[in-house]
Amino acid sequence: MCGITGWVDYSRDLALARPTLESMTRVLGNRGPDSEAVWLGRHAGLGHARTAVIDLAGGLQPMAARDGDQVQAVVTYGGEVYNFAEVREQLREAGHRFRTASDTEVVLRAYLEWGAECASRLEGMFAIAIWDPLSEELFLARDRIGIKPLFYAPLPDGVVFGSEPKALLANPAVRPVVDRQGLRELMSTAKAPGVSVFRDLRELPPGHLAVVSRRGIRVQRYWQLRAKRHTDDLPTTIATVRDLLGDIVQRELTADVPLCSALSGGLDSSTLTAFAAGTLGAHGDRVRTITTTFDGYGDNFRPDDTRGAPDGPFAAQVVRAFDTDHVDIVLKTADLIDPDTRLTTVRAQDMPTPYGDMDASLFHTFRRIKQHSTVALLGEGADELFGGYVWMHQPEFIGAGTFPWIAREQLHDGSRTAGLGRGLLDQGLLGKIDMPGHYAALYRQACEEAPHQEGESAEERLLRDVCYQHLTHWLPMLLDRDDRLSMASGLEARVPFCDHRLVEYLYNVPWSMKTFDGSEKSILRSTVADKLPHDVLWRRKSPWPVTQDPAYTHALQKDLAALLAEPDAPVRQLIDVEAARLASTSTSDEAYGWHSRMNIELVLQLDLWLRDYDVELAV
Repeated sequence: MCGITGWVDYSRDLALARPTLESMTRVLGNRGPDSEAVWLGRHAGLGHARTAVIDLAGGLQPMAARDGDQVQAVVTYGGEVYNFAEVREQLREAGHRFRTASDTEVVLRAYLEWGAECASRLEGMFAIAIWDPLSEELFLARDRIGIKPLFYAPLPDGVVFGSEPKALLANPAVRPVVDRQGLRELMSTAKAPGVSVFRDLRELPPGHLAVVSRRGIRVQRYWQLRAKRHTDDLPTTIATVRDLLGDIVQRELTADVPLCSALSGGLDSSTLTAFAAGTLGAHGDRVRTITTTFDGYGDNFRPDDTRGAPDGPFAAQVVRAFDTDHVDIVLKTADLIDPDTRLTTVRAQDMPTPYGDMDASLFHTFRRIKQHSTVALLGEGADELFGGYVWMHQPEFIGAGTFPWIAREQLHDGSRTAGLGRGLLDQGLLGKIDMPGHYAALYRQACEEAPHQEGESAEERLLRDVCYQHLTHWLPMLLDRDDRLSMASGLEARVPFCDHRLVEYLYNVPWSMKTFDGSEKSILRSTVADKLPHDVLWRRKSPWPVTQDPAYTHALQKDLAALLAEPDAPVRQLIDVEAARLASTSTSDEAYGWHSRMNIELVLQLDLWLRDYDVELAV
């Protein structure tokens, strides 16, 4: 796993721009703590920050392919291509010779053999940039599901690109300007494909490639979901999912560094642990599992509308069932309220969020995992594929005429909430950015794009829309957060449920089959019914834990009060100052709820971000 960046400019000699390219690479250092390097040509420069996972000695980047003294192509690439061994054999049969055992060289030679078509032959999670000095073209590609990020900024005579916006902003040609569309994206809980928070930056959408030439930038789709009739019966469907998961997990266990399963004790992470234990056990190895909790969380846990029980007891059952090499991570409230942590999470994501303690706990978890493993399997994506979210099963949400999670979010709306985290923002600002209109436009577009089968019922059509919406507008936010916060510690997060083969198969399984026994995730549960302990198998979905310590809310209120005491605080132009003052002193039960807490979280992070990034607002 790595950070990539680069610069193409047809009007100047970039061989003289080493300091700028090194700066662009250096800011991605957390994505690649093992090494940093740049390659410079006349009109292009590529940078790479490496976390070594496969072929530790031979996979150095940027990597060039040569024919004698002639450079044929140069690649900077981040991610993992899981079918690289098969592709390498195809390339060998075509006459290519390899000098390393790395998947990087496979990506490079795949481009030399197939050109832009190589993207459709690679399977995995990746962001790829290849400079072709002969054609003077830059090739960019992003994996099908969008697991790895890739941003670019068009310039008058070329382009700047990188794994994260911070790499582009390290180039003087790109300014951190945020307009109304950027604020909508910042505050939205529905991802707009291809859009960045910063006005002049774009994100290459999942399943897309781009070719940059003297004629400009051409973006095209190389993969998309397709609707086709599902002909497998229920037993065959369950068996197919089991076979797919077995193969996917086996492929994603490939690494030359320590690997673990991030285990919550829920169905998704326990499923991955079970398959990993089976694969590794066949070779006499044990799977390492790592579970996170908060100090005193189990003893003082209070159920709420989303979390019915703490993770620990369920994870312990899985550990015993598979005799895993287990590590418990215990976080303290002090870890979450640390100012350096807040700054780190904002910088990691290049934007503020209302999920302060969730971001902080996830970051600290990943940082602690990195002390034991360089690669971690995460259960992200299973809920979107198998139907695990509660709002997917409630007619008032799926039939609300908007994204189901937005409909549920609106349950918490009141005079001061206005959506998750937006309750302390200025009402005039909220009117300008018009989040209801933004959501309505995104929703219409998603419904128009969703592929459908011939002759499906109205109910199946609606629920296929719901599946597509989650895959294209909800899951990308979770994948981006996982990538940014894990990479902030140089940890590679792998997400087996997001393998495109599994996504393609399950997209076409009818909803009636996905819920054949009247419960959520029926197919996944049936797939591992003979593997998992009963209590884990039937556990109610529980999201990532958030702290229930009132000291955390006290600390947030104290920080907010201190911020409001600064008359020149940048965030004051965006908030309702009087409402913020009330929130900083309130002792009501509502003030200590997670949704009210998010309002303070966003204000604090907004101010920090405006200062640290020197953001120019154009609203």
